[in-house]
Amino acid sequence: MYFYQRLKDLREDRDLNQSDIANLLNTTRQQYALYENGIRELPMHHFITLAKFYNVSIDYMAGIEQKSK
Repeated sequence: MYFYQRLKDLREDRDLNQSDIANLLNTTRQQYALYENGIRELPMHHFITLAKFYNVSIDYMAGIEQKSK
C-alpha cells in the first residue's frame, strides 16, 4: 500500500475531511490533497505530526507495517 492511500484511510476512518488535516498541518486543503493523491511527497515533519495525531508508527503510515499499534 502506498503511503498516500494510508493517509486517506486514516483520515476517513476518523470521519475527518481534508480541511481538518490541512488545519492540523498548517497548510491548505489543496496542498494536503496533493499529498493524499500522491502528487507531492509529504514532508517528514508532517509525517511525524500525523503519526502522533493518529497514534500510529511512521512505518505503518509509510506502508511498511501492515498493522497499526
